[in-house]
Amino acid sequence: MLNQSFSKRHGLNSQEKEITVRQDAPQGLREYVIQTIESLGYGPAHSRQVICRVLRKVPDRNNWTPYPNIYGEVVDLISECEWFYVYDIIEGLYNSLKEKDKTTFENEINDFFILNGIGWKISSGIIEIRGDENFEIELSAAATTLDKASLDTAKTEIKEALIDLSRRPEPDVTGAIQHSLACLECVARHVAGNSKMTLGELIKKYPNIVPKPLDEVISKVWGFTSEQGRHLREGGQPTYEEAELVVGLSAVLTTYLGKKFKPAIDEEDLPF
Repeated sequence: MLNQSFSKRHGLNSQEKEITVRQDAPQGLREYVIQTIESLGYGPAHSRQVICRVLRKVPDRNNWTPYPNIYGEVVDLISECEWFYVYDIIEGLYNSLKEKDKTTFENEINDFFILNGIGWKISSGIIEIRGDENFEIELSAAATTLDKASLDTAKTEIKEALIDLSRRPEPDVTGAIQHSLACLECVARHVAGNSKMTLGELIKKYPNIVPKPLDEVISKVWGFTSEQGRHLREGGQPTYEEAELVVGLSAVLTTYLGKKFKPAIDEEDLPF
């Protein structure tokens, strides 16, 4: 197990760098993954087995000594593969570890992501998209609120939005937008006690479901989603940044509405 460093013990290395890397796997990350595995006591033969399986390659039978032969092969394999396979390799290595080493490996890789502005994170062995600190807080708050309110369908939709943003090599931005608004729509239906209306219809009938003028925000977000996420026109593909914005807004609004949710609410109780 790796000992906690001086800088980490004293909170000196916790500064988060601006995210500048998503569709790439810098050479530093590739080499650090192997360094971390080695530091946990797993030799190059272990890494080679996992990496070859991920890359669907056959180990070089001419390399049979751990150092420098197999180690050199491992470094070459991870250095030369396409960027998205590096993240597959990280997941594969995590799953190959003993339980006692998984948390340490995960923490080390996540620290590297944060300190080097890489927009990914590993969570329970799965690589997911990582936004800035506020984005992460918004998603976490939404998931917690939905869990407490037992709004399982809505919780599934926000998770699906995150999965779509995390797809490699290309994120599914339209899918992320659709799922995030489906989450918001699901919660709004519960709050309004109306399971048939769309989100756009709900906010028109129950504008006081949120403080004014936030009803206009929901209406505008719904309009954007209908245009970009549902009725996509040629050349109108939304950007990743736009999808991240919609997911973030949906998470904030979902958290607000989820905290107001009461089972079996009557329409006469509106507005709040």
